[in-house]
Amino acid sequence: MEPSAEDVQVATAWKLHYLACTCVTLATFWTYDYISLLHEEWTFLLQSRWTKLKALYIVARYIPFFFIATDLYMIFTPNENPDKCRMLINIYSCFGVISLTCSECFFVLRTYALWNKNRTLLATMMFALVSTIILFIGIWFTSIATSDVTTSAIPGMVGCYRSSRSIYFFMPFLLLFMFALGLVFLTLIRVIQSWRTVRSPLRTILEKHNMFYYACSLLLSAVNVLMPVLFSYVSAYYSVLEHFQVLILAILATRMHLNLWHTDQHVHDSNVLLYIPMSNMSPTDCMV
Repeated sequence: MEPSAEDVQVATAWKLHYLACTCVTLATFWTYDYISLLHEEWTFLLQSRWTKLKALYIVARYIPFFFIATDLYMIFTPNENPDKCRMLINIYSCFGVISLTCSECFFVLRTYALWNKNRTLLATMMFALVSTIILFIGIWFTSIATSDVTTSAIPGMVGCYRSSRSIYFFMPFLLLFMFALGLVFLTLIRVIQSWRTVRSPLRTILEKHNMFYYACSLLLSAVNVLMPVLFSYVSAYYSVLEHFQVLILAILATRMHLNLWHTDQHVHDSNVLLYIPMSNMSPTDCMV
């Protein structure tokens, strides 16, 4: 039997309610992360010299605030016009693309440092990143244009969301997964080389090479690819998965950079053989 109009309205209302709860949760998590690192972050901002890398950090760190604000506005304001909703989706998607690009740049620069500033490798990674982002933008905004935008017809219920069963729904994050997989592969090569040379515990070398950050980035992309494929009913909640990846990737990239900078300020022990200094990530001699 076809669901009645009342059943559809109730289902839409519940979806909007769950989306609102998850958006608030993500916003709270991001705010908590910002507050918990406030002292370390302002120490970095006030004491570090101005470089392109510092500017990249600021963009990567604060663009998600605009991303979150746009999303919360879309969820918690009365919105009965699908065109307005699609416009807001496009706006927060632009912020999301900027945030993802900046975050991935940190992983590229970290890999560049791990490979002793190999310019050929840097040029290859930057070409791969630019190609990935261009394709990502084209596919993501195509998926938005072909998605169904749903608003609630129940008085008192606000917000809207998009859903789709198109293959375009997860293709952008398949590109990010492939790019992240390449960075993980390059980093693992350096881990194995260091392990054979230094003969230190493997876990220590993995930590020094920031493999946790790389692995989380790869896992996030894998989840965004697999969830829509394995569970078609999550399509209405797919924006939550998108938001989660944008925010967590920004946290991972900026935390990695902040941790490297603070470590660089306190490392004076010549016996720290596995440490790869923050100065090796300086963009003054690279292509960003």
